[in-house]
Amino acid sequence: MPTISLPDGSDRQFDNATSGAEIAASIGEGLARAAVAVRVNGDLWDLTRQIDSDAAVEIVTRDSDVGIELLRHDAAHVLAEAVKELWPETQVTIGPAIEHGFYYDFSREEPFTEADLETIEKRMKEIVDRDESIEREVWERDKAAAFFRSIGEEYKAEIIESIPSEEDLTLYRQGEFIDLCRGPHLPSTGKLGKAFKLTHVSGAYWRGDSNNEMLQRIYGTAWSNDKALRKYLHMLEEAEKRDHRRLGRVMDLFHFQEEAPGAVFWHPNGWAVFQSLIGYMRQKQNEAGYREINTPEIMAKALWEKSGHNAAFGDNMFTSETVDGRVYAVKPMNCPGHVQVFKQGITSYRDLPVRLAEFGKCHRYEPSGALHGMMRVRAFTQDDAHIFCTPEQITDESIDVCKLILEIYRGFGFEDVRIKFADRPEVRVGEDAIWDQAEQALLKALEVGGLEYTHNPGEGAFYGPKLEFVLRDAIGRDWQCGTLQVDLNMPGRLGASYIGEDGNKHVPVMLHRAIFGSLERFMGILIEHHAGNLPLWLAPRQVEVLTITSDADEYATEIVTALRAAGLRADCDLRNEKIAYKVREHSVAKVPALFAVGQRELENRTVAVRRLGSKKQQVLPLDEAIAALTTEVDNHA
Repeated sequence: MPTISLPDGSDRQFDNATSGAEIAASIGEGLARAAVAVRVNGDLWDLTRQIDSDAAVEIVTRDSDVGIELLRHDAAHVLAEAVKELWPETQVTIGPAIEHGFYYDFSREEPFTEADLETIEKRMKEIVDRDESIEREVWERDKAAAFFRSIGEEYKAEIIESIPSEEDLTLYRQGEFIDLCRGPHLPSTGKLGKAFKLTHVSGAYWRGDSNNEMLQRIYGTAWSNDKALRKYLHMLEEAEKRDHRRLGRVMDLFHFQEEAPGAVFWHPNGWAVFQSLIGYMRQKQNEAGYREINTPEIMAKALWEKSGHNAAFGDNMFTSETVDGRVYAVKPMNCPGHVQVFKQGITSYRDLPVRLAEFGKCHRYEPSGALHGMMRVRAFTQDDAHIFCTPEQITDESIDVCKLILEIYRGFGFEDVRIKFADRPEVRVGEDAIWDQAEQALLKALEVGGLEYTHNPGEGAFYGPKLEFVLRDAIGRDWQCGTLQVDLNMPGRLGASYIGEDGNKHVPVMLHRAIFGSLERFMGILIEHHAGNLPLWLAPRQVEVLTITSDADEYATEIVTALRAAGLRADCDLRNEKIAYKVREHSVAKVPALFAVGQRELENRTVAVRRLGSKKQQVLPLDEAIAALTTEVDNHA
């Protein structure tokens, strides 16, 4: 006679063992239709699993985050079932839910094609229409391994044999298909619905090891309803149009090549944008009391061992041994170098806080398959800063950092910024009392600043808690960029100290702060957020002067000289082409302001101004047109 406690505080008693499905039905028909799983004393269970003792129960619905993840997991199983029905010789391996979707890895000699994806998707929908029951079974490990080997599923058997022999495991059966899985799952395939789509195929090594066989990974996306699916697919279309790699070619900003994988070759246009980013950040940091420094890109490996980075990131560091036998590392981050600068001379508590900033070039090894334009590189520039302060100064400094980060994001058009508070991980350094102080200081900074945040439990750095700043772009994608971390570990490891009010040496707190994070990545995000239509102050070419007739060539050149003298990036197009062709070409290249000049403009000392995205043009005196643009740029700064 179990008593079921519900989230609203009410209790329900049942005469016999019950299930999540029965509990949902007892509450209401709508909840029963929306239910996909149940949480029992905090653990996720299948709706059909029997609850035979008192328990705290929460019904999980298909529109919740947990419910959508469950739908995606089930979509992966339906995908595997469809593939096995179509190509029985194919071996299945693993198929989890991922952000926005799911995938399943298959071992098959023939490569899957785009046409195959359509065939598989059609079969998946047939399986949904069958509404097959999904049943949970508990098996002994060795029996399960033998079963999968008997049906030719060697990969699945290998997974099972890696599980301790004394452990029972769960299999889920739907129709003729059976798979190893912890669960939970939907009651039947019909509950999945048809708001899913297969998107693409890629290669994937078995168990992520390049020494193993190459498998085929089929990706898909799944949602709780058709409207959400259509919205996501539209976002994918928009993302493709906005892809910074494509726009980088159109706008002549940068390129990549095999001789330097994961490193950017900057063109004049791209370098102009990059330097504008640095200039903007430099101005903001100067106003906020930071002092800019520069530290070596190559330092002795011993320093990285002492700081702890070699143990944590050694596999991602580039190292080199010189002829005299010394081993050096190319810096993957700037923190140890900043501590070396802080250590020079004697620092008093009266000198704190000390704020050191650097646009430091860093290098990290990323697998070739993980590289993605400017979003994932091996060589990048960090807008790093480190604040050395006393424990009592953590809150005030954190408040100022949060204000600065949000101000800078707004300056780039990012109004929707989410903050996550990540507290102590299970494996960490430092005493709990110090962690309490650091976490409370960050929480107080959020409270005093009136900033909303979500809790990201256990995801702090091993040396201290952190805030993560997540930007939402114009098409709804989230990008984690800025961070603020409280470091109670590295300053002491590297011998940093200050003289306290008591005359004794103390180890300073070290706040790590990044706003752009990687300048390359942030620039890629900006390009995609604005679809290449960068604001005037940031655009690589701010003005293009277009001649209508060759009689205006000399006037156009004079205008470019005046624009450059006013601090604007300008050029002229004197080609013998029709003005409509020139306008179209430079609009595609995302030039924000076009000045068209012909005989009439020459005689009147005017320009016909057309702004990107507008079909209208305005004829203005030359001086007035230049002044309007310089004012627009100056007002942003």
